[in-house]
Amino acid sequence: MRITSTAFSHQGAIPTLYTCEGKDISPPLEWRDIPAGAKSLALIVDDPDAPDPAAPKMTWVHWVLYNLPATNGWLPEGMKTLPDGTMEGVNDWRRTGYGGPCPPIGRHRYFHKLYVLDTVLADLKQPTKAKLEEAMQGHIIGEAQLMGTYQKGR
Repeated sequence: MRITSTAFSHQGAIPTLYTCEGKDISPPLEWRDIPAGAKSLALIVDDPDAPDPAAPKMTWVHWVLYNLPATNGWLPEGMKTLPDGTMEGVNDWRRTGYGGPCPPIGRHRYFHKLYVLDTVLADLKQPTKAKLEEAMQGHIIGEAQLMGTYQKGR
């Protein structure tokens, strides 16, 4: 199983367009080779280097999606409409939706983690990353990640 983006390579720099210094839109994402038995997917985008990569204190959550259809193999750039059945969780700005990289200092790593589940989760009422991870326990049958980096230019 693999998750990729046409906007940046694994361990490559995330273009400014997808950050707080650009349009702050979600990058295009694609995945393939989903395991048999998949009923839904979940996507978590987070930054384990917050606030300073030299002394990280927390993981900052940028995007939480779940119940993505297992038959869907991509998300478009700047996604405005969620695929049918997809639900959103809250990020660390306490809102739903994508929030792009905006590191206060240094070059941070941004992990786009895709989970394959053997079930469709109940409506978790806009869960945090932690609540989604708790609900996914025992249901993950595959996972892949894409990591990009970003450092502010100004």
